[in-house]
Amino acid sequence: MTQAPAAPAFRYRAFISYSHQDRSWAGWLHKALEAYVVPKRLVGQTTAAGVTPRRLSPVFRDRDELASATDLGNKVNQALAQSECLVVICSPRAATSRWVDQEVLAFKRLGRSERIFCLIVDGEPGACELPGREAEECFTPALRHSLGTDGALGAARTEPIAADVRPGKDGKTNAKLKLIAGMLDIGFDALKRREMQRRTRRVAAVAVIALSVMTVTTALAIAAVIARNAAVAASLAAERRQKQAEDLVDFMLGDLNEKLAQTSRLDIMESVDDQAMNYFQSMPTVDVTDETLAQRVKTLERIGSIRLDQGHVLAAMASYQAALKLAAPLAAGAPANVARQLACAEVWAFIGMTHWRQGELDAAQQSFAAAQALLQRAHRLVPNEPALQFQLATIDNNIGHVLEARGQLDEALTQYASMLPLMQQLIATQPGNTEWMSSLGSAYNNLGRLALMRGELAAAVAHYKADDAIETALATRDPKDVSQRDNMLTVRAILGRTQALTGDLKTGMSNLQQAVDIATQLSTVDPSNTDFREHAALYAIQLARLRRLSGDLPAATALTARALNTFAALTTQDPANTAWQREFAEAQLEQAAQSRAAGRIDASRMQSSEALRALDPMLARQPEDRATLLATAGARLSLAAVEDASAARPRREDALRAMEAAKSGRDDPRLLALQVETLLALGKTAEAQTMIRRLWNSGYRDAALLQILQRERIHYPVNTAFQRELLAAFGGNAGYGRAGATKAQ
Repeated sequence: MTQAPAAPAFRYRAFISYSHQDRSWAGWLHKALEAYVVPKRLVGQTTAAGVTPRRLSPVFRDRDELASATDLGNKVNQALAQSECLVVICSPRAATSRWVDQEVLAFKRLGRSERIFCLIVDGEPGACELPGREAEECFTPALRHSLGTDGALGAARTEPIAADVRPGKDGKTNAKLKLIAGMLDIGFDALKRREMQRRTRRVAAVAVIALSVMTVTTALAIAAVIARNAAVAASLAAERRQKQAEDLVDFMLGDLNEKLAQTSRLDIMESVDDQAMNYFQSMPTVDVTDETLAQRVKTLERIGSIRLDQGHVLAAMASYQAALKLAAPLAAGAPANVARQLACAEVWAFIGMTHWRQGELDAAQQSFAAAQALLQRAHRLVPNEPALQFQLATIDNNIGHVLEARGQLDEALTQYASMLPLMQQLIATQPGNTEWMSSLGSAYNNLGRLALMRGELAAAVAHYKADDAIETALATRDPKDVSQRDNMLTVRAILGRTQALTGDLKTGMSNLQQAVDIATQLSTVDPSNTDFREHAALYAIQLARLRRLSGDLPAATALTARALNTFAALTTQDPANTAWQREFAEAQLEQAAQSRAAGRIDASRMQSSEALRALDPMLARQPEDRATLLATAGARLSLAAVEDASAARPRREDALRAMEAAKSGRDDPRLLALQVETLLALGKTAEAQTMIRRLWNSGYRDAALLQILQRERIHYPVNTAFQRELLAAFGGNAGYGRAGATKAQ
């Protein structure tokens, strides 16, 4: 037998290299490798990789030193030198990561190129050579090219050994085994065969245990038959105890949960609801009353809502769908029971909201339509029930959100406008109803957003100021209600950024600063509440933009750094949340603008590219979503600003085509301002002048536009007529706000 070459002693079995955006995959792989136990029959065998060990630990995974370093750092270089293998998590994020590329290059320079293994989680190998698909490349340059004698990458191409967990490929289990087989220099088939043999033995052991349990269960069943008569005698006592338990659960799900929600103790709420769920799961599945099933629906719905507040979208959906399986038969079996129709409609509405958060507009609209059908059926039975009218108005609002995201602004306006008089009528009957007052605010907030997209800035600011008055009054009424404080800070931020668009930069920054301060305080009190963390980060980015435009770059940089850390954690926690993904990209674009202002062109280019890579597929899925369209166009212009002329011009032309393709909201001043910036950069000043006039008529005076026009020496005086219109709008009716179960940010 040929003796394997002596291998140096390594401290680590493997070094995992990854982009910070693939942190969840790195965590999974790290645990999978260190937890893996090599089949006994393979342990001790000698291969080219050395003696096969019992375990693959320890595995090095560290990013702590890279946040502020300009190179890999001593700790990482030492770990690379002391690692037997390098495992690279490959994705488009990793392909553009400077750190991943440097780690691969450093490992190759150690003379261990053959000990590099790849795990493909996203993207496409070799896409950099496919026209139009370059952004999909998942291998870094150091993986694609061999190392020359001078220690630099050469022109010769290499094909790294890779396992693939993308849909339709190896799957997690086989991918893990492929990596382990390569690390140990053992054939994949041999390792998989041993693994299957081990699983077969485990299944056999479980079968023996199951047989034993079945025997004991049979004996217990016989004993139960004998004890049946005794059970009859104890039934009254059991019913009494069950009634007491149900009363306790009612309290847990009702009064106690409401108090916890007001103090934003989501962690305790989760424990309370889990205990309630455990109680229902312990109840028999036969001879269960409809009341018990309805209570179980309520439990599942509450658990779903807590999961949604914590940012666990997929887990929330699972809870809502489980609730629907119980609520739908209850509603169908009692079509005249209004309470049953309302309960089922509410579950459908929550499912629709969850789809909407994931950007699944078709599924969201179908869910809202199902809820609407149930509510309309109930409304025919009880036409004058205020609670039912409120639910119908809420569903109309949610459908309006979907229509707005599709770019159907006229249809969305119809939905939003019908909400206003209905909420005013309801509040007239119950002036103290906090939920209805908040929904009145929502109705006007929606109208303000559409006014902005129509270029009616004065009306937009007036609507937002009215909503701010409503939310502030409700927060003052109950200072301990943190959910209401979150509503207040949200509209305060919306108002602030809209005021900045009218040229009132000072007031806009003041309102945004208040929103950031409140959100930061709330997120400190309850770090598990992802809404608070998201709002603190999102509004910090919007404030950072205004700080940068006003000349305070250090303050803008500090705000952005904190926000980026928050969004990195949130998007890792829930990659399915498209809103977080878009907001993360917006934060990267603000960082790119700051880098460009500081003269760090390479950093700006990398940050813009990363943002655009995330935004492009979002825009492809929802081309009429205004926030995504604006962010994507901004990313293209940001990247063009740091490219040479040959690359910048087609980039700007692409951005212009995407903006001109918008089917609705073409008077949106934010969209017009980006078009003006693009046209001026392309030298099409005459075309830009028409849009500049439209912007002036609307009263738009965003600081970024003013800087561009000043640089181009284009006269853009204050529109005094608009200023008078703005003042007049503030003197009118202040009963404006937002509608529905969700609130735009």
